[in-house]
Amino acid sequence: MIIDAGIGGKMDAKSIDIYAIDRTRHLDHALADAGLTRSDIDIVLASHLHFDHAGGFTARDAAGEVVPAFPRARYVVRTAEWHDATHPHERNRASYLAENFVPLADAGVVDFVDGDAAIMPGVRVVRTGGHTMHHQIVYLESGGRTAVFAADLIPTVAHIDEPWIMGYDLYPMDTLTFKRRFVREAIEREYLIFFEHDPVVAAGVIREQDGRKFVEPVTV
Repeated sequence: MIIDAGIGGKMDAKSIDIYAIDRTRHLDHALADAGLTRSDIDIVLASHLHFDHAGGFTARDAAGEVVPAFPRARYVVRTAEWHDATHPHERNRASYLAENFVPLADAGVVDFVDGDAAIMPGVRVVRTGGHTMHHQIVYLESGGRTAVFAADLIPTVAHIDEPWIMGYDLYPMDTLTFKRRFVREAIEREYLIFFEHDPVVAAGVIREQDGRKFVEPVTV
């Protein structure tokens, strides 16, 4: 299983310049480091469908057609998030690009989940709201330990402080409400948190000392 798939390789030159996209190293390299290829992936799980998380769900084939990027995988998406992505409004339409997910439905490879659910043994999703109405995080539980793919709830280590909320969040007070509870839980239970957008710290444990929160990075 893979959670999200990055921005992908379909962006045009103008967008590459706007977002300063550097694909010198990309998902295929990371998969190869783990001894995998796209054909080894069985499940692609979406935290939400913004282009920087779901762009890699599809790719262009030799004929230039947009097709599922993981040829054997089923794509798991929250039903209400799919509805929002396929019915964008002025505030979010720049983030939801149909080429990243509509071809998946056309290919018949999407499995929808309603509400919080177990995706496979030890993997479950929980709605946070905030960033999008139906943004979700992923709990990974094994051997008595818990890791959490926090997606855009806590995109970088700077965002562990409750008031640090992205301008992209459509419902910032919902982000605040969920994050306030989640960060306390993460500290008390020593969750390993994955920070999807942090340029330096891939994952770490949130600690608190003398009222100050900080992240203790993991080492590989």
